[in-house]
Amino acid sequence: MRYPEGHKDKVRTSIVKNAARALRRDGLAGVSIPALMKKAGLTHGGFYAHFKNRDELVAAAVLAAADETGSTVLSRDAGDVQATVNAYVSKQHVDYPERGCVLAALGGEGRHQTAPVRRAFALAARGFVRLVEQKLHPDSAPGTLSEEALKLSAQMIGAIVLARLVDDEQLAEKLLQAVRSQEN
Repeated sequence: MRYPEGHKDKVRTSIVKNAARALRRDGLAGVSIPALMKKAGLTHGGFYAHFKNRDELVAAAVLAAADETGSTVLSRDAGDVQATVNAYVSKQHVDYPERGCVLAALGGEGRHQTAPVRRAFALAARGFVRLVEQKLHPDSAPGTLSEEALKLSAQMIGAIVLARLVDDEQLAEKLLQAVRSQEN
């Protein structure tokens, strides 16, 4: 049976999208290839038609998740800096890691991964800071990263990580509000 042109790319994209969601929700060690392939409607053996190994899939999923955050919350069309901060540093982001930023969901695990996955996290982190820089200073030269962008990036990601960890809704909201209420 012959598949239509583009079929393999669509299947790969579906696998990566499902993996990006599952990894953010369950952690890097919490997702199995058989479970991902089943969710995509494929067999475990079909995995190797799309990826050399699990690390290749995880790296692709990290980058896809980062692109999702970049094209939604951090996009040029997402409003001004304050609107971006408010959208990112939100209870909804805390409650639904599978739809949120891969750095806030998995950044702490990234440094313990293989080289290809660490590279994907590094690209995602640099991209995040660059997008924050563009929000703050739309006319800044490419490659320029202000101290302001570095601080705000760390505060945004840190607030989400801490709000997920404190196990106290009131304290979590105070953490988020502390970042949302500062002048940007």
